[in-house]
Amino acid sequence: MEEQNFKNHTGLSFWFHGVVLGMILLAIVASCVKLYRNWDTGLGGLLMPVIALIISISLLFVAFSARGFALRAQDRAIRAEENLRYYAITGDLMDMKLTISQVVALRFAPNNELVDLAHRAVNENMSNKEIKMAIKNWRGDYHRV
Repeated sequence: MEEQNFKNHTGLSFWFHGVVLGMILLAIVASCVKLYRNWDTGLGGLLMPVIALIISISLLFVAFSARGFALRAQDRAIRAEENLRYYAITGDLMDMKLTISQVVALRFAPNNELVDLAHRAVNENMSNKEIKMAIKNWRGDYHRV
């Protein structure tokens, strides 16, 4: 696996972003086309295209919700892991002013950069992108979903 850095740490999942979302978007487009073509047929001809469209849009919401739930659970785990790592280094817990986004970004900082960068993040209200760009020696996270 390629060594992670700021430029390549994000990624797309072929199965989620390519296949699943592609199929859902195709279903939405197909049901919209069918609805358009059946528009003049009356209520009887519109029922199935409307149901297909509702189901397709619902699937889109389900897919994004499921992805969001998994990412939030990972964010909570990352916060706990990084708080433990910070405690092991300093004997104190991380500043509660750090947002979850900042803590998630700090996971890429090695131990010798973590404390100073965490303080800077709070004092300068750094964004997650600014935190990641400030890291000198990137610590890869190869387990993020």
